[in-house]
Amino acid sequence: MTATLTETTTRIDRRAFVTDLVSQLPDGVLIVTGLGSPSYDVFASGYRPRTFHLWGAMGAAVPMGLGLALAQPDTPVAVITGDGEQLMGVGALGTVAVQAPPNLTIVVLDNGHFGETGMQRSHAGLTTDLTAVARGFGIADAATISSADEASTLAELITANSGTAFRRVLIDVTEPPRALPPRDGVANKNAVRTALGFETF
Repeated sequence: MTATLTETTTRIDRRAFVTDLVSQLPDGVLIVTGLGSPSYDVFASGYRPRTFHLWGAMGAAVPMGLGLALAQPDTPVAVITGDGEQLMGVGALGTVAVQAPPNLTIVVLDNGHFGETGMQRSHAGLTTDLTAVARGFGIADAATISSADEASTLAELITANSGTAFRRVLIDVTEPPRALPPRDGVANKNAVRTALGFETF
């Protein structure tokens, strides 16, 4: 039985969950956010120089996170993205499974809708169970979160560096006020490089 979203599915307050999760992550954690709501939510929780916010690069959050995890093997990396963005780059999960960096956790905020284009139902809101998809690609530690109380457990998982993990978080369809991170990609890149101790250019 697939755990697709229905009108009666219990859903978590998106903004509150992300705020709670991020507040429990040490400053050393690298975060990559998918476009739209995940970026707004993470930015609303407070500025973190080790966060790379993606603007408009739909489908690129997981590949970016994978690259960072491989380049910084001792640093926990969390990708926080949405179901629509993950569906766009779903094939990247196969590469993640093959590379299997122990310091990468993928968190998909799944409301079953394309939030940036008018709240049309996404495949995840119809027939696609992204947790099952992740397992099918070979990510053994894949699970669905349906309770806000699991934020602490998820934060511990992200910082453990104990294996590649995938978590699908069933969130509500509300639209809290947008907190827009800077759109200057070069400045964002330089902030992350500086936080990692690299020169900027």
